[in-house]
Amino acid sequence: MSTPQNTIAIVYDYDQTLSPSYMQDETVFPAFGINPESFWRRCSELVRDNGYDNELAYMKVLLDTLGMDRPTNADLKSLGQKLNFYKGIPEMFEEFRTGLLNEDHLAHGITVEHYVISSGLKVLIDGSRLQPYVRAVFGCEFDVDEQDRITFPKRVISHTQKTQYLFRINKGLLDMSQDVNDHMDAEIRPIPFPNMIYLGDGPTDVPCFTVMKKNGGEAIAVYNPDDPKRVGFKKMLPAFDPCRSSQTHRAG
Repeated sequence: MSTPQNTIAIVYDYDQTLSPSYMQDETVFPAFGINPESFWRRCSELVRDNGYDNELAYMKVLLDTLGMDRPTNADLKSLGQKLNFYKGIPEMFEEFRTGLLNEDHLAHGITVEHYVISSGLKVLIDGSRLQPYVRAVFGCEFDVDEQDRITFPKRVISHTQKTQYLFRINKGLLDMSQDVNDHMDAEIRPIPFPNMIYLGDGPTDVPCFTVMKKNGGEAIAVYNPDDPKRVGFKKMLPAFDPCRSSQTHRAG
């Protein structure tokens, strides 16, 4: 028996896709007096010299830097209120609620859901102004000790692992206890790939762009038009080639 497939999913990367900045730079570093240059240099050393994955490197360096002053996840969530976004966000999501679908769409039961898949910290996005508008946020997470202080990486999402979460959305398996590898016939998947749009900002999003295009979805690369050095535009170009047919748009 087939499942109604009338939901459209818009899926976003976070850093430099919804925001011109990196979330740690805006929230965690100022709150705990962390020097960004020293922090990211240490992360690069772990990747280069010790073979760390990028995401595990920044989570380790964060724990090492904070030491005994490690915060709780609740503390980090409260910092999410300080996240800044491109101009027009989150107002864009409010407009989607009221003006995106016309009467014909509504008559056919069409709905739109928003998702975020990030290699940044999920808890910061959960505490941000975006939270009321998104169905689910997938990001890196910390477990806690007996005092509720962050203590060890609980979930790590690299740029290649992001693709797993596209399939979770496709299959409706948003609970992490559900096995995304379980077989599910195409006709009963609640959000088929042709109903999905993925937005990202550069090479780290290429795996998701590729999965989307191979399965009939849409992929859109975005960049910051207000950057005078056009760093975002230049970074995005490798993610945009005719073979993938990705679209390119200005953010903000």
